[in-house]
Amino acid sequence: MSDQQQQSFETLAIHAGQEADPLTGAVVPPIYQVSTYKQDGVGGLRGGYEYSRSANPTRTALEENLAALEGGVRGLAFASGLAAEDCLLRTLLAPGDHVVIPNDAYGGTFRLFAKVVGRWGVEWSVADTSDPASVRDAITDRTKAVWVETPSNPLLGITDIAAVAQVAHEGGAKLVVDNTFASPYLQQPLALGADVVVHSTTKYMGGHSDVVGGALITNDAVFGDELAYHQNAMGAVAGPFDSWLTLRGIKTLAVRMDRHSANAERVADLLLSHPKVTRVYYPGLPEHPLHEVAAKQMKSFGGMVSFRVEGGEEAAVEVCNRARLFTLGESLGGVESLIEHPGRMTHASVAGSALEVPADLVRLSVGIESIDDLLADIKQALG
Repeated sequence: MSDQQQQSFETLAIHAGQEADPLTGAVVPPIYQVSTYKQDGVGGLRGGYEYSRSANPTRTALEENLAALEGGVRGLAFASGLAAEDCLLRTLLAPGDHVVIPNDAYGGTFRLFAKVVGRWGVEWSVADTSDPASVRDAITDRTKAVWVETPSNPLLGITDIAAVAQVAHEGGAKLVVDNTFASPYLQQPLALGADVVVHSTTKYMGGHSDVVGGALITNDAVFGDELAYHQNAMGAVAGPFDSWLTLRGIKTLAVRMDRHSANAERVADLLLSHPKVTRVYYPGLPEHPLHEVAAKQMKSFGGMVSFRVEGGEEAAVEVCNRARLFTLGESLGGVESLIEHPGRMTHASVAGSALEVPADLVRLSVGIESIDDLLADIKQALG
């Protein structure tokens, strides 16, 4: 076992891929804000670098760090989460292939399937990924991938990764797990049987609402090479400054996720007892239908909480508008708390589809502020 394999997550987050600079001794990787590199003769590359779309030292540091945190052999960093998803789909699929997607997928993921790769001739169908039997029924002889979010966005659904990995592999498909809501600190899908992990690193990995990025991590070296080929051929790579910002965020991922999770549990408890709240979605609650599965595969339950309110859509919108400390905004995973109305905001693209979200749903990204201040704001927003 290597020294890195023996190291704890918190240590890897700070050190993996980030050796001190050999020239200056700088303990933080430099921002290599460069497009091209001098070659030592034709084809004589220094360290494998020739052009920053193909590789950049700052991005390499991030990619090595991502692979270490997810327990993979290859990590790849992209300009956004959807850029990572697009590269994965173009690598995995050809016209006529089929993908199983969850019935509560992120709206942007649904749009990518329904409006982009669907036009390319890829077919998809919806399954309740919390039920392995539903996934099995949806797989066809043309299925190349089963796509899972766990916890899901925005209904905090839970998928038993190990069980669905077995179903996918029996059907000859790869299992893709979007691990954005959990982060690798709380959950490691590759160890549970997934073939590739997807992240919007914009969210918890970056953690400060100041950078957009995406990532793919796999434990299959050959498949990793295929992904890297498409990453270079398609070109939607993470820039050096974005890579540096994401690395900086990752250093504090463990301590942030502990606080996010602790605050979210308190928020969920408050909502559960509030007379104007009709339902709370949080996998940390014993009432969650797959609480035991979440407890088995997650270290804790994360910082995302969704809930439904009395009075329907307009009441939900009013709750969002009355919040003060919870900032009204899309995205999630930053240190500051956010509130949004998925039906009109992040999930508007699924309106009228099988993935449409409840109109009275409110989604919270619970930050790391004082829990007393957060609870007070929720109480006043609910009126």
